[in-house]
Amino acid sequence: MRILIMSAFAIFGLHVSTALADDTQNIFMKNIRALCGKAFSGKVISDDPADADFAKEKLVMHVSECTDTHIKIPFHVGNNRSRTWVLTPTGSHLTLKHDHRHKDGTEDTVTQYGGVTINTGSSVRQEFPADTFSQDMFNREGLTVSVDNIWAIEVKKNDHFIYELSRPNRLFRVSFDLKNPVPPPPAPWGH
Repeated sequence: MRILIMSAFAIFGLHVSTALADDTQNIFMKNIRALCGKAFSGKVISDDPADADFAKEKLVMHVSECTDTHIKIPFHVGNNRSRTWVLTPTGSHLTLKHDHRHKDGTEDTVTQYGGVTINTGSSVRQEFPADTFSQDMFNREGLTVSVDNIWAIEVKKNDHFIYELSRPNRLFRVSFDLKNPVPPPPAPWGH
């Protein structure tokens, strides 16, 4: 019986798996799109001593641009408006990129890095291991510790949005309170 069931999944499972991935990731993206135009304050919730100075800054993320092809989320750290997270559906996967700019709008040397989901994740959490482009850039720029980066975004509707960076011996997490929107900040540099 088990062989018959597994054979049925082998024959029909591809369509079922693809639909589940699409549904899970579509719900995840839909939950973020529901925040479009809103901004939220955040706080560092990890306890790595390397983030002490970062944790003292005012942290605000703004779901500023939502289309069928991407979502842009500027992340402001104090007066620094150099960071924008860009989420893009790419067929059966999602891509997260980090767009880093200078005040004059030009791209930073270390920019457009990120990763691609390797599984369906969940409607609440998606993980993005560093892609080849990012690993090559990190190696070229002497940031070899970052080649094992895994970024994650967690969105619990009407509760929190969490941005996470993890790698061996490193965990950075910022949680944004979705229950209390704040006034949108100025546009990020270069946008």
